[in-house]
Amino acid sequence: MEWKNIYRGILMGASDVIPGVSGGTIAVLLGIYDRLIAAINGFLSKDWKKQLGFLIPLGIGVVTAILVLSRVIEWLFDHYPAPTQFFFLGLIIGILPYLFYKADAKKTFKLNHVLLLLIGAIIVGSMVFLNEGKAAVITQIDTSTYILLFFSGMIASAAMILPGISGSFLLLVIGVYPTVISAISNFQLDIIVVTGVGIVIGIIFMSKVVNYFLTHFTTATLAIIIGMVIGSIFVVFPGWPTSVNIGLLSIGSFTVGLAAAYILGRVEYV
Repeated sequence: MEWKNIYRGILMGASDVIPGVSGGTIAVLLGIYDRLIAAINGFLSKDWKKQLGFLIPLGIGVVTAILVLSRVIEWLFDHYPAPTQFFFLGLIIGILPYLFYKADAKKTFKLNHVLLLLIGAIIVGSMVFLNEGKAAVITQIDTSTYILLFFSGMIASAAMILPGISGSFLLLVIGVYPTVISAISNFQLDIIVVTGVGIVIGIIFMSKVVNYFLTHFTTATLAIIIGMVIGSIFVVFPGWPTSVNIGLLSIGSFTVGLAAAYILGRVEYV
């Protein structure tokens, strides 16, 4: 068992609770993205037992973060949204040098790869213009609600696999984010199970797509992934703080994010 993956899973699960931050981005930051994609695909093959040592600790961390930290993270996001987002901004910006290093961009990137990077950045960056519906918690639960939650889970989890695209953000756009978060906080098993099944199916489908491109078009896929991470900077950036106190707090959290990125880079990549 790779027990180190518990803390990696905690970071991924914590990020998936926050709209605008992608669990796929965190997996890239941690240097386990390609391993994660390969493990999910390997789990659906005859060699599935070999993947358990990687996936079980990671899954424990993700589930623990979502169940235990969801209220804490929501509290931070509600009361200190700018400093919270600036922390992730620092994390994303700070890890970019390591991503270029891993891709060996100086040697492998040609003009077409630079164009793919720009396309990835534009696709994710354009999400900042999407309208975040201020939806309320759905209280009238019927068959149509379950169908909506199932397909919302599929769409969101497919996005979670892609760096830079936040599954929580898409749930917010669709209008079911408050309902899902409320269900997690209050252990509403019916909503959790229906949405969870959609999430699992979405992850399996998208991981197969990504695995194919990573295997057959490695450099091009890495270029798009790096572009997506760059694009997420524009989505996560909350705007400049208007008060001095929040501004100082945001600078501090941004600095902590940069430091955390440096440490993760040293631990995970070097």
